[in-house]
Amino acid sequence: MTPEVNTLYQEACSAEYQNDLPGAIEKLKKAISLSGNDSLLFTKLGGIYSEIGEYDKALEAYSGAIELKPDDAFIYISVGSIYETQGKYKEALEAYNKALQIFPEYKYNLLNIANVQYKMRDYKPAADTYKKFLEIYPQHQEARENLAAAYLSLDMADKAAVEYETLYNRNPSAFKDYANYGIALVKTGSYSKGAEILEKAIERDSANTSCHISLALAYQELDNNEMALEQYEIVFKQLPNLHSIRLDYANLLADMKKNQEAVEQYKIYVQNYPSDARAYKNMAIVYKRMNDIDSAITNFEKALAYKADDIEVKTDLASCYHTKKDYITALKYYDEVLKVKPDDIGIKTNKAFALHALEQYNDAIALYQEILAAKDNPTVKSNMEKAVVAQGFVYLNAKDFSKASEYLQKAVTANSADDYAYYGLAKAYRGLELNEKAGEMYEKAIALNPDKTLYSNEYGDFISQLYSTQVNVSDTAEGDLPEISLNDKGEIKTRQPVVDMKKNKDLILLGDENYRKKDYEPAITNYQQALEINPNDEVTLLKIGNIYKIKNDNKNAADFYKRAIVVKPDYADGWFNLGLVYANEKNMPEAKKSFSKVVEIDPEYAYAYYALAIASEEENNKADALKYYKAFLQYNKDANMVADVENKIRSLEK
Repeated sequence: MTPEVNTLYQEACSAEYQNDLPGAIEKLKKAISLSGNDSLLFTKLGGIYSEIGEYDKALEAYSGAIELKPDDAFIYISVGSIYETQGKYKEALEAYNKALQIFPEYKYNLLNIANVQYKMRDYKPAADTYKKFLEIYPQHQEARENLAAAYLSLDMADKAAVEYETLYNRNPSAFKDYANYGIALVKTGSYSKGAEILEKAIERDSANTSCHISLALAYQELDNNEMALEQYEIVFKQLPNLHSIRLDYANLLADMKKNQEAVEQYKIYVQNYPSDARAYKNMAIVYKRMNDIDSAITNFEKALAYKADDIEVKTDLASCYHTKKDYITALKYYDEVLKVKPDDIGIKTNKAFALHALEQYNDAIALYQEILAAKDNPTVKSNMEKAVVAQGFVYLNAKDFSKASEYLQKAVTANSADDYAYYGLAKAYRGLELNEKAGEMYEKAIALNPDKTLYSNEYGDFISQLYSTQVNVSDTAEGDLPEISLNDKGEIKTRQPVVDMKKNKDLILLGDENYRKKDYEPAITNYQQALEINPNDEVTLLKIGNIYKIKNDNKNAADFYKRAIVVKPDYADGWFNLGLVYANEKNMPEAKKSFSKVVEIDPEYAYAYYALAIASEEENNKADALKYYKAFLQYNKDANMVADVENKIRSLEK
């Protein structure tokens, strides 16, 4: 710098000091005209232009300085400051970053960068840069305030709350950002402390709507509903068209059981936010509470349209349709819920009730059993007993007396006081021509409910019909006629006529002879005539079943085998032959049940084990097949079978 230029520079500095900025500019411009290769002159000129708001001229001057001294970081910082003032944040950030590149040791420049990033709403980089700055200058209040605000903007309320707490604890009297601190606390679930801070914020600025909203939410979570309601009312006075918070407001009204008001607020909200599933769901819950089931269903279905995987909504829909007795639709939703929550006992229970109501008794029974296996429930137990009885009557009406007797026997075993089950069992035994057992069941039904005239009237008709067809008065001595009278409880008492056992035995022998000769139809006739005399003869019932089995008439064979085990539930041969029928029909699960019942009755019944082994092989269950073949060998008395079974075992063990 020449003496003349230096003199001009000193005069410019003096003019600046005396606040004669135009004079300073003239001196600097003259100096530059004499010596345009000194960056200091351009830097000084840029600073003065910047001071008077002549930013374009300032930038032009700084540009000249950079040409002369391109590695001066502070010139770039000055340029960045001008751009930042002008709101040209992208250019400001480029300048600050250039300065950082030239002079990375100047860490204070990090604050410039962070501030511009924050103003650009690029909060993540801003937060990272503020953190780096605060590692060096931890006491810098503005940087920490901005870091907290950046965290809040990033919805990282927990981190924002920590920063605000640091500022608050450092100097409570100087702390000023109560609003954001309180909002951050509420967002992190610190409702009590958040409410305390927000109350202070509102004392300082009662027009801060955001504070009133957050305070309302805090009160709402703290169950201070009246105070929350007051805050919402303030908000809507300040901003009547602020619909974004109406969902929370409606939820508060719903919690306060102000149902109609809540519905109105939900409606306003969905008019403005028609795709928010939460609003339809919550409105539906209120309608359901109001017992407006149709409106509840409409809104639950809208909620599901926007959020198809909401299991709570599907659960509520199932409940609503169940209430409307639309059990088919209810079942659809119960099944969808159970796909996600397969162990939900409550849903299973309601599904079972729906199946029961649809008269799908077997499915209901299976589900009742599953529920009771998990947890005792008197209501479920009672309903299962009713379903068993109802299914028994379904079979009764279909004239499947064997199945009917099976179900109704289960019912009376489970509840010995169920008069209707005994009545049904009487009708089933009657259909099976097990008249003695039928009479016994009628009497039990009458004893349990003597006022039920249906039972006594039907029993009287049964007795009358039974003895009018079975007793020939001309062939019976007077003393052999059945005596029918009522006891002191009004129950029918009978004395059975003398049974001609010799005739019964002769008919069986005749049937056996025809059976040996393979005259099956006459044999069946002989056996059935014998059963008319003694209907409770399980062996004769078995013989008829065997004939039908030989004739490949599985249905009739199974029916007579079932009648045999009804007469004598522990009749192993009856169960075994029934299992053979099921096996012929390739119904291996039922066959195995029957064979298992045989070995339960008689653990040494060798052929039942053999049959179980065959059935297990059919199911490709080698482990069970081996087990049963070995059991057969343990109890077998047929030497001819041993070699064959041993070969099977060796084959399975390979």
